[in-house]
Amino acid sequence: MSTARFSTLPAAFQHIAALAPHAIALRTPGSAQTLTWGEYAEQVREYAAGLAGLGVRRGDTVALMMSNRVEFYPLEVAAQHLGATSFSVYNTLAADQLGHVLGNAGPRVVICESQYAGRLRAGGADIDHLVCIDDAPDGTWSIDELLASARIDFDFDSAWRAVRPGDIATLIYTSGTTGAPKGVETTHANLLFQVYGIAEVLGIEFGDTITSFMPSAHIADRLTALYVQEVLGTQVTCVDDPKNIAAALADLRPTIWGAVPRVWEKLRAGIEFKVAAEPDEQRRGALRWALSVATARGEHLLTGEPIPGELDAEWQRADELVLRGLRTALGLDRVRWAMSGAAPIPPATLGFFAGLGVPITEIWGMSELSCICSVSHPRDVRLGTVGRLLPGMESRFGPDGELHIRGPLVMKGYRRQPDQTAEAIDDDGWLHTGDIVTTDDDGYLRVVDRKKEIIINASGKNMSPTHIENTIKAATPLIGAMAVIGEGRSYNTALIVLDAESTGPYARQHGLTDASAAALAAEPSVVAAISAGVAAGNSRLARVEQIKRFVILPVFWEAGGDEVTLTMKLKRAVIQRKYADRIDGLYSDRPAADVREPTAEPAPAPAS
Repeated sequence: MSTARFSTLPAAFQHIAALAPHAIALRTPGSAQTLTWGEYAEQVREYAAGLAGLGVRRGDTVALMMSNRVEFYPLEVAAQHLGATSFSVYNTLAADQLGHVLGNAGPRVVICESQYAGRLRAGGADIDHLVCIDDAPDGTWSIDELLASARIDFDFDSAWRAVRPGDIATLIYTSGTTGAPKGVETTHANLLFQVYGIAEVLGIEFGDTITSFMPSAHIADRLTALYVQEVLGTQVTCVDDPKNIAAALADLRPTIWGAVPRVWEKLRAGIEFKVAAEPDEQRRGALRWALSVATARGEHLLTGEPIPGELDAEWQRADELVLRGLRTALGLDRVRWAMSGAAPIPPATLGFFAGLGVPITEIWGMSELSCICSVSHPRDVRLGTVGRLLPGMESRFGPDGELHIRGPLVMKGYRRQPDQTAEAIDDDGWLHTGDIVTTDDDGYLRVVDRKKEIIINASGKNMSPTHIENTIKAATPLIGAMAVIGEGRSYNTALIVLDAESTGPYARQHGLTDASAAALAAEPSVVAAISAGVAAGNSRLARVEQIKRFVILPVFWEAGGDEVTLTMKLKRAVIQRKYADRIDGLYSDRPAADVREPTAEPAPAPAS
């Protein structure tokens, strides 16, 4: 592996692409489609010439809107080679949301799948050229027409060599939990520092394999699947639908991998469902035994307590007989390290995978910090913390415990929003993160919650709703989202929404014919399972944090809908307003019939 370091993405890509031009750089599951580094580099050169022919120059902006596919990469990287700011928009954005984002970004060219062309036009943004990578509807450009726009005198090498470290490489639009999304301007210097920094801590090698399955508008996917690839030469498997990630993992068996907590929770739920549904009694017993051993090991790892010799020996036996096979079935048997980030992961989920033998590390960061600001290698990890700051970054704490960060990862600013930029970054260059964080004597950080989301109850007790929610969600895979209520109240309650992906398998497993949110919210066995899960989660919380009452809403909360952002973060103010009557009912002296209290009683059998 080359140890050379570069100051712009194009310079890094040109070096990496020449190392092994016949090696596979991009693929889809089963290698149905592949692209070598040599083919990749040639397409970048051709697309850059075409984009230049359409008038794209250094400092212009190019937007992309498509699924996770091989074609995305050479188009995106081609724009970078012109010195353009290239970024992705979420495929699920409504027309008015697209209008806001594109109006703020000001792209000269938008490259999309044809299915999105109508919505992009309906957004009303002023776009010079709309290019479709598949069928080209009237009024749009095809890929062939893009390529034909290239001028004979285009100087590719001069174009990419003119790119400067301080140029804006991409825009990442924040999730917009409290208002319209803001465009985070991230430079080449930001991203190169980021990639080299995590590589130094975690170890990333040319040819390491990873998947791209999260939206490319999400900084986590852009960093791990795009920028790391350009700079270090990883092989990326493009998964066009995140629902297919389990099968893709088993196909690829990646060497490095990362996911948001909800994906880790779903993988865990999948294992538990598989064990519960195992028809062979002897094998089911062996699986349960191995998972119980893994759980015991995970609990010791979570608390930092030494693993007793007897438990370690039993785990080695469980690993040889069962756990190794489970890791292989998951596709995580070759993983050197795995990450969880973008939101706090429930400790029980972290412990589950640690006990299973998956070397997972929790990271912390934000779009305004180029993605990852703190991380530790799994061999140095302290479960429950988000590691230590990357070398070269500085931290301090405000009087209320808010973490402030300064250093090369800090964004250039918010796109066309100088006032908001000044609010986020003070005159001395400190980014005010909005996160309440604690640190130990060795510099390991532990995130408490977002500053603006801390609950203060009627007695003046400060609590983290995210901690409460994650603890309870970890106790049952049926909960897709929940919002803890308790500000100014004498006790905590919760609005609970079922998980759209877990309820289907649950309904089939229990012979339920109606898997709608409304039917399942009233199904006695589901209510009992949720109630038991809340009780189990409560047992891991302080008494003041525990949920006393809850209601299961007869709806699913969709990403990008009223209640949650596209990255599944709760819009708490919206939820408070929209469900004000339901919330008041949770505190009524005479609560409605669908207001529940936690109970550990066993679930009744579903009606046949």
